[in-house]
Amino acid sequence: MKEKISSIGYSLLGPVIALVLSFIVGGIFITAIGQNPFEVYNRFFIDSLGNSYGIGQILFKATPLMFTGLSAAICFKANLFNIGSEGQLTIGALATALVGTYCSALSSWILLPLCVIAGMVGGAFWGSIPGILKSRFGAHEVINTIMMNFIALGITSYLISNVVGVTATVHTAEIAPAATLPRLDQIVSIFHASPVNLSFVIAIISCFGIYFLINKTRLGYEIRTIGLNSSAAEYARMPIKKNIILTFIIAGACAGLVGTNFVLGYKHYFELGFSEGTGFIGIAVALLAKNNPIGIIFTALFFGLLEYGSLTINTMVPKELANILQAIVILFIISLAKIMEGRIQRKRSAASAHV
Repeated sequence: MKEKISSIGYSLLGPVIALVLSFIVGGIFITAIGQNPFEVYNRFFIDSLGNSYGIGQILFKATPLMFTGLSAAICFKANLFNIGSEGQLTIGALATALVGTYCSALSSWILLPLCVIAGMVGGAFWGSIPGILKSRFGAHEVINTIMMNFIALGITSYLISNVVGVTATVHTAEIAPAATLPRLDQIVSIFHASPVNLSFVIAIISCFGIYFLINKTRLGYEIRTIGLNSSAAEYARMPIKKNIILTFIIAGACAGLVGTNFVLGYKHYFELGFSEGTGFIGIAVALLAKNNPIGIIFTALFFGLLEYGSLTINTMVPKELANILQAIVILFIISLAKIMEGRIQRKRSAASAHV
């Protein structure tokens, strides 16, 4: 028990040190451009965390990162690399918007779940393609998922420009009012005027759902076994090819839920480029959480804080400061994680030798 507590302590110490070091390095950059880092960080935290609107913005920006973080994490569990969340969320969000627009005659009780399911199905379909190519032909999933991003962008650009887009815009028509998700400020007044909506609740539920899937089901056990030792999985006669496809389908479905936040809960239409690299940031979210679905909630909130916080100080420092901080945090955490793991291993070895 004592050893386990010590191990957890070392695991938490790494990220804390990484955060402190990253803000110190960020302060050096701020000083280099002629600003006072204490004043900048004071504005950063006060405007982000010091009021309900700022907190709501952080929750709003963290929501899609939870979905894409889950999309990356479940593939990492199977020792697969899903670089295609950007394309999967794009197809899923477009499917969400089209159902919300063209099935407007349906009641809210039917239309809203149908839109959510459409996003998941769209993302799952797009994710299944590299999964099939990997399992059937051995094609490398990194190349396939990257290429699928470009194809998704090309398809959606054509559809918005020539088929389903509103004239002279880069977005679809608005979805039916029955398909919209209510904002949280309609339920609890503390988030007044912020865009956070019920998609945040869906994201939290999804994190716990994927945690249960990975840790409490046979499919999750097989996915983890494939990731840890594919030879052992093959010896145990696990359906490796089938599980690779299923893993990508689940990953795509998670990414496809991003549309619930933007399309159903915020703008109420699909817009080209709405994700702004959310699929790629989700990879960092998953890595920092060590692919733990519950940990993804907290790492997504941290990245949401960085993203919104950078907007609050954009009159003092460039918005790119957030990108610098994100990169520094990742580098520090990866490096310190290795150091902490080495210390834990040495302590265990010493304990074993002592016994």
